[in-house]
Amino acid sequence: MVLDNSESNVKTLIGKIGLLKSEIQKVIVGQDVVIEEMLIALMAGGHCLLEGVPGLAKTLMVRTLSQALSLSFRRIQFTPDLMPTDIVGTEILEEDHATGKRFFKFNKGPLFANIVLADEVNRTPPKTQSALLEAMQEFEVTYGGQTYPLDRPFFILATQNPIEQAGTYPLPEAQLDRFLLYIKIGYPTAVEEARILSTTTGAHKAIVSPIIGADEIKQLQSLTREVSINDELIAYVSEFIRATRPDTTSVGFVKEWVRWGAGPRAGQALILTAKARALFYGRYSVIMEDLQTMAYPVLRHRVLMNFKAEAENVSSDQVTAELVKTISRPKKVI
Repeated sequence: MVLDNSESNVKTLIGKIGLLKSEIQKVIVGQDVVIEEMLIALMAGGHCLLEGVPGLAKTLMVRTLSQALSLSFRRIQFTPDLMPTDIVGTEILEEDHATGKRFFKFNKGPLFANIVLADEVNRTPPKTQSALLEAMQEFEVTYGGQTYPLDRPFFILATQNPIEQAGTYPLPEAQLDRFLLYIKIGYPTAVEEARILSTTTGAHKAIVSPIIGADEIKQLQSLTREVSINDELIAYVSEFIRATRPDTTSVGFVKEWVRWGAGPRAGQALILTAKARALFYGRYSVIMEDLQTMAYPVLRHRVLMNFKAEAENVSSDQVTAELVKTISRPKKVI
């Protein structure tokens, strides 16, 4: 694919992101921040974990996004009896009718799609959860000693709900860290809820049209990495991430509440998503607002709280909010 990075083409691509959001909002009422963060993750080339109680349209949101993209889509319902081969694929025995010889052929599983919805990912055992690790990190799967590349772009959107934990298998930290963003979905406002009740109980059904294709998404992902960020902001990100680690920081509330801080991958994720957010809003350089806004979904699953914090109902979002206030912003930056 030859990239067209002319100014007019770049503006057209950025405009399509706005159209993409509008198309999703034909079906999804409210949840503007959630939709924005999903699109930012797509632009940054990462994966999302969406958490919310049942009935908040998590699955519908992902399905609507897939309809607005000219990409292949597969949904995997994770259950306790799901096996790794159910998502990766398996070899089947076939026969060559011309020669009569038998051979094994790899039958690709639902993971071989551009967008994969891993619905209720915490309801399947760790053995099956771990089958996602290689796909999420390396964009390939290995079966029977053979490596099979996945189609690009490749975007996993996993969902889980924070209640009904009986019979669930919490995702291990190693797998959580593979998700670029951890997005929490809250209840709608009173006005939004009234609109939801009105639009979903009538005869009219919104039709979602595809807005953008695979090549354009790959170009957007390439452009995202070209967005500039100055050295002062990079130093700020480094200081911010290092301040989450209780063993090395001098920040008192981190030592009091945090069991394990974020690693370098968190800094990479923060800069990359800040670049995507800047491009999302039509800017070609990162500002402080981009970093501070994206710090919450980036660090939400990478800062592990200790028992005292859990007893006092202190969340990682609260630690992030305190760090935003505490870490001094660089001079001469917006």
